[in-house]
Amino acid sequence: MADQTDVPQPPSLEDMQRWTWVIGRAQQLMLEHGVEMAMKAAETPPPSAFPNLGEPSALTRAATDFWTDSLSLWQRFLTPGTAAPERKDKRFAAPEWRQHPLFDLIRQTYLTVADHMLKSVDAIEGVDAVQKEKLRFATRTVVEAMSPSNFAFTNPEVMKRTLETGGENLLKGLEHLLRDLRQGQLSHVREGAFEVGRNLATTPGKVVKRTPLYELIQYSPTADQVFETPLVIFPPWINRFYILDLTPEKSFIRWAVEQGLTVFMVSWKSADAGMKDVVWDDYVAAQIDAIDTIRDLLGVKSAHAIGYCVAGTTLAATLAVLAGRGEAEKVKSATFFTAQVDFERAGELRHFVDDEQLKLLEGLAPDGFFDGRYMAATFNLLRGRDLIWNYVVSNYLLGNEYPAFDLLHWNGDTTNLPARWHRAYLTDLYRDNKLAVPKALTVLGVPLDLREVTTPTYVQAGREDHIAPAESVWKITDHFDGPLRFVLAGSGHIAGVVNPPSTGKYQYWTNDKPADSLEEFVSGATETKGSWWPDWIGWIEARAPDKVPASGGRVPGEGKLKAIEDAPGSYVRAR
Repeated sequence: MADQTDVPQPPSLEDMQRWTWVIGRAQQLMLEHGVEMAMKAAETPPPSAFPNLGEPSALTRAATDFWTDSLSLWQRFLTPGTAAPERKDKRFAAPEWRQHPLFDLIRQTYLTVADHMLKSVDAIEGVDAVQKEKLRFATRTVVEAMSPSNFAFTNPEVMKRTLETGGENLLKGLEHLLRDLRQGQLSHVREGAFEVGRNLATTPGKVVKRTPLYELIQYSPTADQVFETPLVIFPPWINRFYILDLTPEKSFIRWAVEQGLTVFMVSWKSADAGMKDVVWDDYVAAQIDAIDTIRDLLGVKSAHAIGYCVAGTTLAATLAVLAGRGEAEKVKSATFFTAQVDFERAGELRHFVDDEQLKLLEGLAPDGFFDGRYMAATFNLLRGRDLIWNYVVSNYLLGNEYPAFDLLHWNGDTTNLPARWHRAYLTDLYRDNKLAVPKALTVLGVPLDLREVTTPTYVQAGREDHIAPAESVWKITDHFDGPLRFVLAGSGHIAGVVNPPSTGKYQYWTNDKPADSLEEFVSGATETKGSWWPDWIGWIEARAPDKVPASGGRVPGEGKLKAIEDAPGSYVRAR
């Protein structure tokens, strides 16, 4: 009797006929769906919305191309020794996808259908660029979901594991699925592998101030002499601050302290019903309050400031407010980690800011705050193949144990958002792009004009950032009027920032010559291997090189502000 794991025989004629029907039916559904979605997006009758839809140059040509590629696929399948051009796709990395003819046909058929579904979107004419981009995003989401790797009976790796384990993998996967359903979000790491204060966010320090909106953490110096100008970091309140204080070897905070900086971190409170009236003005006021608190504590004129993601956008508004008040000198320099101020090219998150989506969000915040799990799901959807379906296969179908990965633990440690702030953020910035328009927004009574910001600025962008695309981050250079250094880092929104020098990973690009666009910047840029952190600290030191003894107020709790509790504080642990 043959072993159950032996490679089965080639597909029968009945199998081939079935898959031929699948290909044809998929193409039909694809075309019907494309027309339906485009008509809905345009909100006009078909004749006026799609004047060129019947022309051979549009969808008809796309259908012809599809059938040509389909016939080529069948020719390769039926002709021994004919191989298709290989393409790297980790969903189909298991050798069974190529060793078994039927699964090889399924794989190639899916890739052909997927390619042409996406091409059919580009073939639709008479739809504006924004609507076409939304349709492309929706189509890509469907294409990723329908991958045969996502289903047990069309994934040879899952079938093999099921035979080897007698179905134990599916039972284990069911346990994972039920746990995720109970907690309301997809898990990425093993439960209990990480804990804030135990093996995450362990840089020594004290909470020295607490307000209803934030805690201010001061970190303990490790050198006898420190830079006179302190550093305050504003992390995004969409996530927990310890993305910059993961395990000790990855901690930007620990590294900055070791470079001789007096480091303060703002730890935002996760929103609850008591924060239903919080708006953007409150976050700007909190940033100014933190800066003033630090200046008073240490007796200095100014502080360096870092703003990450949405907190960077807010830092830009803070700088504009201070400039409008004649108080720009309070900030010695400003650093922006993957932050946008001009949302004209803000990427795929703009698909979630139309009136229909905004109305849906209102229904999700009956108590005045927005559950962070929905925001996490949105971010995961932007990289559905890697952050959703990859884990569906690994966790639910293969029944694999969760990895112990600190970054993924942080990614799932969500925070709630004030509903009023969140809606205004999406409408005023993402949808209407008002921050980029001089004096279109007023914060704390000051009309915002980014052209008045002359603070020395360091801007970091991630080359593969899917949340704040590099070309969008670049646009900050069109608005600020002071000295500015732009650095393009390898990787994305998180790994492009959290890249300590000790790892030797990735690279970054700099260009000291003026450039009118990101493309021009890149074409003349110099690539440097490894982390951009040393470049940043060199830039910081050049702005303010003076040092002072690490005593008195430089030690947490020994100045005007007494220690409330040990870092990382209470707000970061609150649900």
